[in-house]
Amino acid sequence: MARNKHPEQTLEKIVVTAARLFVEKGYEQTSVQDILDATGLSKGGLYHHFKSKEQILDAVMQRRIQYVNKRFQELIRNTPDKNAKEKLKKILGQLAADAETHALDQALASQLDPHFVVNGIQTCVAQDAPIVAGLIREGNRDGSLHVQQPELCAEVFLMLLNYWANPVLFHRNSEETEVRLRYLQSVMIQLGLDLIDDSLIADLIQAYVQ
Repeated sequence: MARNKHPEQTLEKIVVTAARLFVEKGYEQTSVQDILDATGLSKGGLYHHFKSKEQILDAVMQRRIQYVNKRFQELIRNTPDKNAKEKLKKILGQLAADAETHALDQALASQLDPHFVVNGIQTCVAQDAPIVAGLIREGNRDGSLHVQQPELCAEVFLMLLNYWANPVLFHRNSEETEVRLRYLQSVMIQLGLDLIDDSLIADLIQAYVQ
């Protein structure tokens, strides 16, 4: 049997193709044969990397998490603005409008594994919140924000925005989602983190509730 000279490329091809099919057809409606047909691989070639469709789903979800984290870091580095508050608002708006960030949400809504939810929460608190807290401290210094305990505020904000207000996790419609985003907006104003405006709410609803 010929040895695969580029296993990383084959693995990436499987994951990218499966992600596209999950979005187009839905996870349940996508069969392993569909993935084989789209990639041109044999069963042996696919099963060398993944033993089941569930394992492919795991890889697709991990790839999505990596993409979002990479995109967030890029925006932090490359989004100039007059002050930290406006920079944070612009970053949130660009993430909300990023189609790839949300493309898999609806397709995988019924397949959310608690492992990935917990992993996402841990990443949110351990990696993303400290970065946001740094920008909040910068906002406190430049006068655009007035937040006590930036670290805790950043954790609360991201946890509520990414999980509590996320309609995919709770199967909410657009009206229910807007109520929670409006409430989150008012809570953050009281905490001195006035980042959520009407434009962001509209973008989030459009991205989450197709």
